[in-house]
Amino acid sequence: MARLPYLEADQVAPEYREMLKRNTNLHKLLVNSPEMARAFNGIGGYIRFKSKLDPRLRELAILQVGWMEKSEYEFTHHVKIGKEFGVTDEDIAGLMAETEGKPSKLEPLARAILKGAREMVRELAMSDATFAEIKQHLSDEHMVDLVLTIAFYCGVVRVLATMTIDNESYYKEVLQQYPIPGVN
Repeated sequence: MARLPYLEADQVAPEYREMLKRNTNLHKLLVNSPEMARAFNGIGGYIRFKSKLDPRLRELAILQVGWMEKSEYEFTHHVKIGKEFGVTDEDIAGLMAETEGKPSKLEPLARAILKGAREMVRELAMSDATFAEIKQHLSDEHMVDLVLTIAFYCGVVRVLATMTIDNESYYKEVLQQYPIPGVN
């Protein structure tokens, strides 16, 4: 159960109702602080709709964060979002294998990005070697977008956990397909 109320559109001032268009528990809780919610939505919207980083690679990085942090909410939401941007079941199986240190069929850049995300979750920062490996394939702009995306979602999973935001029931089917070890 969430630590703060989920607000509906009729409970917020008219100028903030557009922030509830996505109708997720995360957005319903964040709108308790409407200007902070707007700022949060700004960076989230940039990551999703304006970043020039390949969207499939972006979603794999976000999924890696959710998987590593055992965030049911983040992982299940981004499985659905990721599939809209080209993430396949084989990609997700590859992510799981890579996380366990097993080989996968993912291309080298995807493997390196997943490794970078794991390093940022576990060690705070990407190693020099991983950064250099990814940098061989991405521009400076893409590198900034990748690092900020991973960092942002490291923060998002902490918000979800601290506020104990409930996952919407229709995402439970995703968890059945991709059970996260240690998550009920």
